[in-house]
Amino acid sequence: MIELVDLTKKFKHNKAVKKLNMFIEKGEIVGLLGPNGAGKSTAISMMSSLAEPTSGDVRLNNKSILKNPAPLRKIVGMVPQEIALYDDLTAEENMRFFGRVYRLKGDALKRKIDEVLDQIGLSDRRKQVVSKFSGGMKRRLNIGVAMLHEPELLIMDEPAVGIDPQSRNYILETVKHLNEERKMTVLYTSHYMEEVEFLCDRIYIMDQGNLIASGTKEDIKQILSAEKTISIKASRLNDHFIELLQNTPTINRVAAGDKEVTITVPKEINMFPKLISLAEESKLELSSVDAKTPTLEDVFLHLTGRALRD
Repeated sequence: MIELVDLTKKFKHNKAVKKLNMFIEKGEIVGLLGPNGAGKSTAISMMSSLAEPTSGDVRLNNKSILKNPAPLRKIVGMVPQEIALYDDLTAEENMRFFGRVYRLKGDALKRKIDEVLDQIGLSDRRKQVVSKFSGGMKRRLNIGVAMLHEPELLIMDEPAVGIDPQSRNYILETVKHLNEERKMTVLYTSHYMEEVEFLCDRIYIMDQGNLIASGTKEDIKQILSAEKTISIKASRLNDHFIELLQNTPTINRVAAGDKEVTITVPKEINMFPKLISLAEESKLELSSVDAKTPTLEDVFLHLTGRALRD
């Protein structure tokens, strides 16, 4: 449906996106992941024709949209990272305004407003001024605005950031429903790996402007198929123990928090005796040691050296 070919964006001396190649098939939900500054939002801006690339191409059904973005703009709905609503208007008035931007009018616009407000669970708040809405309600209305013209492709740039779990779950279920019932194609970026696990068919991972991995969830996890992840918990970890782990040759990676440290080791190695020995040497009392199969978060940390929300 849509393809990015060697897409590049340069700002003065900084390349925000470097020869990015991606494709999204009709009816897919595709995840685009990366830590802050990876180039995701810049890539989305170029994909949606809001920013012009320095080089490369964006193709819709094998036709470039760079000189003629109208065909893409007719079928795309954009949910930006920042709330794009008028606080002094009601939910219904916001819908009416943006519906007219999409060239909807009359009874068709009225019917669509009613339908979308029902879909996002805000029918009973249609007359309420948006400034009185919670963050989650604003996010849901933001998504509703993008759905008014029944887009074939919905681009969602971290749509659930900073909201309560109930609203977040509502948004995820709404996206899933749109995809399953209407075959709507979705590009979804997030700072929450569990959202991507729940929604996405395929995943692209970016870091420092580069595409560093792509594939299905299982494809991505296979990157660490020769390794295993071990979670070590204690009432309070100490620096000496972390340092001993970091200096152990058989440990490939160490990610430490206040009460838990995660290590990655070759699959065939039994680390338990060594961990007990290191804990005794650093006078640390362990509360649990759990081996687990690699998760998307583990792979992301392996590829970028950072957790997704860093």
